[in-house]
Amino acid sequence: MKMWLVACSKGGVGKTTVATHLAAQGAVAGLRTVLVDADPQGSATHWCERRAGMASAVLPVDGTRKSWRGHVPADAQRVVVDAAAGAMEHELAPFLDQADALVVPIQPSALDIEASVRFLESVGRHPRVRKGKLRVGLVGNRLKPNTNATREALELLRGWPFPLVAQLRDSQAYVVLTGLGKSLFDYHSAQVREHQADWQPLLRWLDKA
Repeated sequence: MKMWLVACSKGGVGKTTVATHLAAQGAVAGLRTVLVDADPQGSATHWCERRAGMASAVLPVDGTRKSWRGHVPADAQRVVVDAAAGAMEHELAPFLDQADALVVPIQPSALDIEASVRFLESVGRHPRVRKGKLRVGLVGNRLKPNTNATREALELLRGWPFPLVAQLRDSQAYVVLTGLGKSLFDYHSAQVREHQADWQPLLRWLDKA
């Protein structure tokens, strides 16, 4: 079983979109996949419910309860945790204690980057992160290629102590697909494949976690 935690310092940065896409990719690939929804808003759970009739359905688990671990089937192959928005190290500790990797989506705005610094300082105090036993990867999200804001943000992120492991372009497709309980990985058109390619560096990095 691989457990991946998706967390960030504030809402609206695409955390649930990243978590649901990682879950969908595993389910489409034939893995028994669980999505632990630790965000009280329940957006990831609603996504799973919309997907329930598909062959690549994803099992939702309520991660807001302390007993969440007992509801993850023993034969699960991929577990993705959608953390609560704004949660810091002490709130994430139960997941940081068990996760194989932490994925941190960051948007290219000054407010998001400043908030991410505080968040990474917080999770950096966790013993597994401090000792290098829990890999942390940054994901540039909702990027607009060839804009000054994106170029400056990427240059800054590349200088941080945690690696920039993926760059996801901005697209309305994410909003539409998430609302349908679907993902980019459910389609095979040429246009979709271009966006799928954005995810490959992240998936390769996670496979090594």
